[in-house]
Amino acid sequence: MGEASEPSGKSKKKDERSEADTKAMIDKDGRFLADELETIPTAIPQRGDGYRQRPKSFGEEVAYAIGVAGHALTEEDLTRINTRKGLLTLLKSKDIDLEEVRKTLLYEQELRALQVELVRLQRWVQAEGQRIAILVEGRDAAGKGGTIRRFTEHLNPRAMRVVALPKPSDEERGQWYFQRYIRQLPNKGEIVFFDRSWYNRAVVEPVMGFCTKKDHQRFLQQVPEFEHMLYEDGVTIIKFWFSISKDEQLKRFEARRQNPLKQWKLSPVDEKAQELWDSYTRYKEEMFSKTHTTFSPWIIVKANDKQAARLESLRYVLNLLPYKGKEDAGIRLTPDPNVITRFHRKMVELDL
Repeated sequence: MGEASEPSGKSKKKDERSEADTKAMIDKDGRFLADELETIPTAIPQRGDGYRQRPKSFGEEVAYAIGVAGHALTEEDLTRINTRKGLLTLLKSKDIDLEEVRKTLLYEQELRALQVELVRLQRWVQAEGQRIAILVEGRDAAGKGGTIRRFTEHLNPRAMRVVALPKPSDEERGQWYFQRYIRQLPNKGEIVFFDRSWYNRAVVEPVMGFCTKKDHQRFLQQVPEFEHMLYEDGVTIIKFWFSISKDEQLKRFEARRQNPLKQWKLSPVDEKAQELWDSYTRYKEEMFSKTHTTFSPWIIVKANDKQAARLESLRYVLNLLPYKGKEDAGIRLTPDPNVITRFHRKMVELDL
């Protein structure tokens, strides 16, 4: 048999880089020098939402996230892994991005630690008879539902509810607008998450023509008084607005169309979101200017990065409420100001 042919320049370059990357992380005994895949910082590095993948340099091979078609790990692959070196070699053989893996590990560990604190928070809410209403608003595909799921994943369902009301019935359309939402307000010792709330009338309804101009203006006049009454009665209202860019929204819509498990998320309202982007912006800005108050402020979440938006939203709630055991938290609770900001009237833009 003849001698094996030399690898091509591109292949050789990739093999040399992969070997160099691996050696930089592993010592001569096959152990990690810095325990790279397990050292998880409790503070987010770089620019606050430091979960963004570093940009690829020119000519660098493309690596993929786990789960992308053609780059997933099989059950057989996993049964063959018994060393960290072996795991690194397997990930590289599948063209899976190690930085993406590290990002996911960081996110999952921080999420778990924050969810432990949420359980403590809920116990305090029950013991003290607190009433917490968390309103999650934002454009379509901004990540509202996913964030609520991370909030509620490990909470006691007996002291927590998620409210996502359908369009009003004929009977409800004849009632005072706030009436059906009043029935959903938190009871003593309960946290209620509103996946969209009474603020439907501030943005979605006028944009889509579901209410009259008079209805819209009446709402903007009444809502500060309505929320002030709740505040005076002891209800804590937290209002989140998840802010995404137009390009990011389009990207998420396309992902939903391609994923058969997420196609149910697309609605006629979603289909018009891009076309009516500027109209949404106009009504949103009017909503902020007339409903942002000291007792019920708007909290803006930069949500182009889903993972950062979820973690920092959890941190904001934990940091705000004086629950028992908070001082013993083993993770940072102060939200990152590059991701979480309080609305102020000099803001030029919220959606990029």
